[in-house]
Amino acid sequence: MSWVTFEVRTTRRSHLVNITERVAEAVERSGVEDGTCHVFIPHTTAGVTINEGADPDVASDVESHLAELVPKEAVFEHAEGNSDSHIKTALVGPECAAPVRGGRLALGQWQAVFLCEWDGPRTRHVDVAVSAL
Repeated sequence: MSWVTFEVRTTRRSHLVNITERVAEAVERSGVEDGTCHVFIPHTTAGVTINEGADPDVASDVESHLAELVPKEAVFEHAEGNSDSHIKTALVGPECAAPVRGGRLALGQWQAVFLCEWDGPRTRHVDVAVSAL
């Protein structure tokens, strides 16, 4: 198993950042030919997901519609000012996985890996583990 950790600096409170290239680099450096790539973010107000990366409007739509679904101004018992961020992270999740084939990250044609920031701007850590079959 090969582990890589890298940082991502987000620039907005709500921000989907395409991290596909950095994840793909971690896969290639691992030397694993066939296996699984696990991407994990150790934060409670940010997550990761795989979604369409070809059209930037998709990421924008995810940001805006989750803001409508879980507005920052809603009434919450947990009152640190980022309660909506915790709920958005619970919906998106802190991890995702993708296959590794031929030593490369094997995403679909339109897919990309996104860090989903809900309480930025911040510096986030992303853990990538690549394991062989």
